[in-house]
Amino acid sequence: MSVSKARVLQEFAARLGKGKVFLELPQRRMYRYDGIAVGETPAIVVLPETTQDVVEAVQLAQATGLPLVPRGAASGLSGGAVPTEESIVLCFTRMTRLELDPDRRLAIAQPGVVTAWISERAKPLGLTYPPDPASLRTSTLGGNLAENAGGPMCFKKGVTGDYVVELECVDAWGQVHRLRREAYDLPGLLIGSEGTLGIITEATLRLTPIPPHTRTLMAVFGEVGQAAEAVSRAIAAGAVPSKLEFMDQGCIRAVEDYLHMGLPVEAAALLLVDTDGDDPQIVEEELSWVAEACREFGGEVRVARDPQEAEQLWRARRSVSPALGRIRPKRLNEDIAVPRSTLPEVVRSIEALGKAYGFPLVQFGHIGDGNLHPNVMFDPESDDEDKVWEMLHEVARVALRHGGVLSGEHGIGLMKRDFMTEALDRESLEALWAIKRALDPAGRLNPGKVLPDLVSP
Repeated sequence: MSVSKARVLQEFAARLGKGKVFLELPQRRMYRYDGIAVGETPAIVVLPETTQDVVEAVQLAQATGLPLVPRGAASGLSGGAVPTEESIVLCFTRMTRLELDPDRRLAIAQPGVVTAWISERAKPLGLTYPPDPASLRTSTLGGNLAENAGGPMCFKKGVTGDYVVELECVDAWGQVHRLRREAYDLPGLLIGSEGTLGIITEATLRLTPIPPHTRTLMAVFGEVGQAAEAVSRAIAAGAVPSKLEFMDQGCIRAVEDYLHMGLPVEAAALLLVDTDGDDPQIVEEELSWVAEACREFGGEVRVARDPQEAEQLWRARRSVSPALGRIRPKRLNEDIAVPRSTLPEVVRSIEALGKAYGFPLVQFGHIGDGNLHPNVMFDPESDDEDKVWEMLHEVARVALRHGGVLSGEHGIGLMKRDFMTEALDRESLEALWAIKRALDPAGRLNPGKVLPDLVSP
């Protein structure tokens, strides 16, 4: 780093205040990773508390030529929050203002708000915020918006972007904008763009009434594809579960080893299902449709007796990630989404890939939405990482061959950036690059993410 650039950073730190800026190397090194990747050590870490702080950070980027990398709780799983070069990291964990407007059923939240806080604050008002990624107690709203995160309720109730009414953002020039969902839907352009088009500093979100009735079941299967067959049959019968989740045997065993809660470890797969609504008769009817479909494909069905038992079952699903972390020192978490009609063939193909490559591979995810999370676990000290990435690439190709996409909610980030040339044709990629250049002509907003480099034909 040049002497003049270092001086500008020191002056900025003095102006903004020491508590909002980290310049020391040990502090900066802590901000070079997310939940799955490690990047370059940033030149400076800024912890903004207001939108004006973000504006000043953008002005610092203009003065130094350094790129900006937005970051929240670092729970992302695609490398989207790691610096790919010497950068300014904007860490939003201090922007935690959360206000509720129950009359209009709205929440106004800064990007550092932990996802779970929204529903916890809204519950006494009879309201909830449906997007609920498995990381809801650690992940923050800014990251959810950046990746358009889903969660177990995404099949019936939608993903993060479906609840956004308005966004406040700072553009690449340091200008503040309030964007509503009108005409060209500019908030929709920013949601899922992983911080590459603008920096979100506030979101106005829809809240919904808490359904008064919920029923839960677990179905276990002797073959992984049977669970997927049951999903398609239940939905075709008219069921619209609020949650429809899938875990294969590797997941079941990992969670049982972790929690010791009596899960059926001999099962090849299980489904966890909630139905909910205002009318208890309809809720029960939908649950019966799901149960019937599961039995048709060999599933053994267990209906939760009470909310406490239901909560225990869902605890198992939310514990998958920490449980898997005990199997190998490192894992890569895929995030494909495919049409539901292809799910049986897809889960069987991925299971076969795990056997062919010989690495521990498990599958789980929001199967009602066609969103699967195949995880490859390995030891970087003893395993061939090139083979691991080759296997991950093959998983992505399974999705593309079956009419799916590379990401349902974790984003493209750094991890799947190079796969984009197989997912989209050159014309589509050039159109995306045109949008990127129009909104960020200097390329300072989270560079090296999402879009692959295009070489001349």
